[in-house]
Amino acid sequence: MSSKYIKRFIFVFFIISVFVTGCSIGRNPIESGKAITMYIASDVHYLADSINDKGSAFQNFWTSGDGRMLNYVDEIIDAFRNDIKNNKPDVLIISGDLTTNGEKQSHLALAKKLEKIEKNTGTRVYVIPGNHDIENTWARGFKGEERYKTPTISASDFKKIYKDFGFREAISKDKYSLSYLAAPSKDVWLLMLDTCEYHLNKKAGSPVTNGEISENTLNWIRKCSKMAKKHNARIVTIMHHNLFNHNTRINYGFTLDNSEKAEQVFRECNLNLVFSGHIHIQDIKYNGEDNDRIYEITTSSLLMYPIQYGVLRYSPLTGFDYSTSQVNVDSWARDTGISDSNLTDFMSYSRLFLADNTYKKAYTALSKTGLYTEEEMEAMAETLGLLNVNYFRGTINNIKDSVMNSIGYKLWMKAGEIESLENLRAYILSMIPHDDMDNNRLHIN
Repeated sequence: MSSKYIKRFIFVFFIISVFVTGCSIGRNPIESGKAITMYIASDVHYLADSINDKGSAFQNFWTSGDGRMLNYVDEIIDAFRNDIKNNKPDVLIISGDLTTNGEKQSHLALAKKLEKIEKNTGTRVYVIPGNHDIENTWARGFKGEERYKTPTISASDFKKIYKDFGFREAISKDKYSLSYLAAPSKDVWLLMLDTCEYHLNKKAGSPVTNGEISENTLNWIRKCSKMAKKHNARIVTIMHHNLFNHNTRINYGFTLDNSEKAEQVFRECNLNLVFSGHIHIQDIKYNGEDNDRIYEITTSSLLMYPIQYGVLRYSPLTGFDYSTSQVNVDSWARDTGISDSNLTDFMSYSRLFLADNTYKKAYTALSKTGLYTEEEMEAMAETLGLLNVNYFRGTINNIKDSVMNSIGYKLWMKAGEIESLENLRAYILSMIPHDDMDNNRLHIN
């Protein structure tokens, strides 16, 4: 047999082994009929020490942000890695925004941490990009009082850097994006979707936050669905952008621009369980009747209070059970011998930071109006802070009644005619749920 035919035979055999058995390159899938546990994290926003001297420029950057605990990003990830080591989930999924602003050094450093997770725990890691990660014109390092431009990465760079975290073992890859299909288990497959529009960043001069699934990728999704059906596998869909609106005010640039079309294809393909990130809140939404219902779970940022991730357990007998868990930074810090009181009581520290960050922004806006007393401004700012920390944790329902009866909330409701406060008031209203959905638990048969 000539070398030409030998090569063709090897290639055909490889394709058959991957697509028929669902096996990973170098790793066998979990056998059919076995339970599987998956951790789902999002919006890590890692920033490498090699481009950050923790000087005044960095301090100004992180303290004026949205509540991300960038000052302790390494500690959070190391504590998370410790949780994984102790609990040994089968799979870790990270649904985008792996870096602060797509810095090449941050990607390289994070990939090394993910490599240690796989090597030391046996947990399989799968990643997709978020809108911050590729061709980001805002990629910056920090030195003293200065921010300086630092290299970002391309889509092909992303694929190379994270080749061991999904791409090499994919059983199908989309030609038109970084989307891929993985089979960590013979029963449960992962549809990892790249929904970002980073190709528009250079022209826009800034990172484009919007997301979309192209028609070509939607067609590839249909093929993935047929393949899964043929092999009796259930698909869990992972993407960075949201399929549904999870907030009445904050949805443009967060929900897919072609969400209606995407939902139609998902329904057609029986993709009824979707995980996303991007919006940094813990929230569960669904659409459709019981037998045709699509659930979407948005995972809060791993870097913001409540420092939380999702836990998805699959049983062939009962289906999927979802819950959330907080990274045990406090115990990890104490066990490691760290004396920093912020870390040994990290949940309180991170909660207070987010609440204070919200309080200060609200108080500043209120004081500019000159319409409120000190006591009124304090009550209104405290109300917004309390709502925000519970909103990010997905626990608004637990405090809704007491908040709506508070003085601060009633003052906010009367502030509708004050133009400068309308956005804050509308944001408060958008956080109040109109159902009793538990945003931290879900069961799907």
